[in-house]
Order: sequence, then structure tokens, then C-alpha cells
Amino acid sequence: MKKPTKVTDKDPMMGFRPPPALRASIVRWAETQPDRPSLSEAVRRLVEIGLSAKARSRRQPSTKAEKADEMASQQLDRLADHTATAEEQASRKRRLLKGPEEFQGVRKDRRNKPRQ
Repeated sequence: MKKPTKVTDKDPMMGFRPPPALRASIVRWAETQPDRPSLSEAVRRLVEIGLSAKARSRRQPSTKAEKADEMASQQLDRLADHTATAEEQASRKRRLLKGPEEFQGVRKDRRNKPRQ
């Protein structure tokens, strides 16, 4: 690997002790890079990659989930029993959107959301 680049005093130092398997994975990743970064530079790059990927993946599913919720809501509005009161229609719609109680704990898209 390359010699570590000169550290500036502008950025605070952060350190961690990776298990041997993780360190080996980082070294293997660095060896596959065209410029063969140092271990510390490889860690910096992997952290940046991880943070940018997490930010993208976090937004995308919520947008799809929101769109699916909206589509389901619109369809339920079209199929609603218009002879029922508005309160009863809202109650039925809420129950259908949440799903049966026995399945609410298993849904991955609702895992961290509190029950209402």
C-alpha cells in the first residue's frame, strides 16, 4: 500500500480498532483500487461511500412506500361503502391500510413505526 498522506490539523482525528477480518476486508478493497490508497485513506473512502449510499437508499424506499400508500388510499376511496358515515369509512380505511393485527408485527415497512 501507499504511504499515508500527511495529516492536517484541520480535521479531528478519529480512530477505531477493527477486528482482523474487517481490517483484512478493508485491505483487500484498497488493493483493488487503481491508486492503491493507504489503510486510513481506504477507511475514509469506504465511510464516504457508505454514508452516501445510506442517504440514497433511505429516501428511495420511503418515496415508494408513500406512493404505494397513496395509491392504496385512492383505491379504497373508490371502493368505499358510500352509505356508511364518514367516520365509519375512515375507520374501515385505516384498518385496511394497517392490515390485520396478527401481521402488523411482521411487516418490514412498519417495523419501527409505533402502533396507532
